[in-house]
Order: sequence, then C-alpha cells, then structure tokens
Amino acid sequence: MKPTKALLARSVWKGPNIVPLPIISPKPGERTPPIKTQARAATILPNFVGLKFQVHNGKIYHDVTITEEMVGHKLGEFSPTRQPFRYTQTKNR
Repeated sequence: MKPTKALLARSVWKGPNIVPLPIISPKPGERTPPIKTQARAATILPNFVGLKFQVHNGKIYHDVTITEEMVGHKLGEFSPTRQPFRYTQTKNR
C-alpha cells in the first residue's frame, strides 16, 4: 500500500489507524448488511472496496459505499458532521 497524503497526517512510526471491524466476505449472489461503525478515524484498506459502511457523524449514520479512490483516506471524511448555514429571517414582528 502506497502512503498517501491522508496517511501522512499520522506519524510514520505509529502506522495507519486500523480498527478491527466485523468484515464478512459475501457469498456470490448474497447481500450483506452494511457494517455499522463509530470509528471515524479508521483508515480505509484495499480489502474494504465494494463494502457498505454506516459511519456515525454524532447524530445519525451515513451510508458510505467504499470505492478504489477512497483507499488510504479515513471513514470520517465521507460522513459530514456539520450542516450548512442557512440564514432565515422571521416575519412575525
């Protein structure tokens, strides 16, 4: 696995943050339920490609399907924690 910019945020001597997740390899033609996790700091590994995760953002779980471009990033990067600011003016004055 090549080091990417996402992996370089952590010290090299510590290695990537790998969290033991209950990953079950699906049988051909069978659907597997998404893996529910709160480990936002877990590094996405190549064997996660094609799996579905439900990543917690502090309030709800977001569905994330892992693709090849996501390898090396963190799970939390794909589950936004902040809502966009919307200014609404009340007319009840």
